[in-house]
Amino acid sequence: MLPYLDQLKHTASNNFLLMAGPCVIENEDMALQIAETIVRLSDKYHLPFIFKGSYRKANRSRLDSFSGIGDEKALKILQKVGKTFGIPVVTDIHAATEAALAAAYVDVLQIPAFLCRQTDLLEAAAKTGKVVNIKKGQFLSAASMQHAVQKVRDNGNQRVMLTERGNTFGYTDLVVDFRGIPEMQQNHCPVILDVTHSLQQPNQQSGVSGGMPQMIETIARAGIAVGVDGIFLETHPNPAEAKSDGANMLALDKLEALLQKLVMLSQVVKGL
Repeated sequence: MLPYLDQLKHTASNNFLLMAGPCVIENEDMALQIAETIVRLSDKYHLPFIFKGSYRKANRSRLDSFSGIGDEKALKILQKVGKTFGIPVVTDIHAATEAALAAAYVDVLQIPAFLCRQTDLLEAAAKTGKVVNIKKGQFLSAASMQHAVQKVRDNGNQRVMLTERGNTFGYTDLVVDFRGIPEMQQNHCPVILDVTHSLQQPNQQSGVSGGMPQMIETIARAGIAVGVDGIFLETHPNPAEAKSDGANMLALDKLEALLQKLVMLSQVVKGL
């Protein structure tokens, strides 16, 4: 499934890829705690795993929203997570100048959905040689993502993934068009379903996004059913206290029950 991430554990298991972690790095202890839990579960269920954490949140509705603990400090924590558990890590970048900086610490560079058409950002990410995960813009069709993929490949990097995260539906809601998953797979790259961000309710009057975490299992199961290559979700020991996107996160203690169901469903879908 992911030949260019051959350092991943369990790539021969024929299981879906799991990309999971906190929305943003809040502190080292929290990051290591979450990573340890997910590593244990990914080992138990034979899931290839990439740890996710933003080193900085650049897209905030309000100026007083939490944006990070400092770029280098957070990147070093991500690097420590990777080295401690022997797993790849992913973080998002927001400007071309950040690509080389983040690439020194992580294995996968993620392009945020709102920035997926930014040519200079895609080119800078591609030129690092790292795997590039492009999140589909909420305002774009699945078919249009071929151009983002091609920008990376035209810069000499074949290591690219796409992530579905829903489409804008009205002003304060998102919907997932599951037809887009096989459509984006026609680009001959893995397609990931970002479950928790697909359940955001953005543009709230309060300036803080809402969410529908009670629908996480529903969206995840649907993604597995249509053959998505990976599941992306954000998780936290206490979502109510998370400094970013807590309204749509999965509580860490609920992760195992979800993964168990998804693995069983995946085996049925693949006829295993």
